[in-house]
Amino acid sequence: MGKIRKDHELPESVAKWGWRYHHLGIPTKNIMPDEEYLPHLKMFVSGFTTSPFGIEWMRFEEGCPLSELIQNLPHVAFEVDDLDKALNEHHFEVISEPGIPSAGVRAAMINHRGAPVELIEFSKNKS
Repeated sequence: MGKIRKDHELPESVAKWGWRYHHLGIPTKNIMPDEEYLPHLKMFVSGFTTSPFGIEWMRFEEGCPLSELIQNLPHVAFEVDDLDKALNEHHFEVISEPGIPSAGVRAAMINHRGAPVELIEFSKNKS
């Protein structure tokens, strides 16, 4: 067992690895305001651009290629500087291989003890 984290300490992913909180993804079956459709993933997303907490709601169509874990459980997402390094350095179980969900973004999902966690890398040419 690793080091026990004290109440006031940040998680290792933030304090030691340098990851940054990006958003919380919550699956829903409800049609949400201002949904954006991602046809290659057969899913709708909403709230990301307007939530002051970084909450993104996700609604999945039948035949969505993403893992059932992603479709049924909320996930936390972290921005990383180098997605490949983060995946290789820590030997995570990858449940969604690195891909491009939108322009300038590479993302992958890992399984941490039954909880999905998203890792996101943005292209260096942010606008």
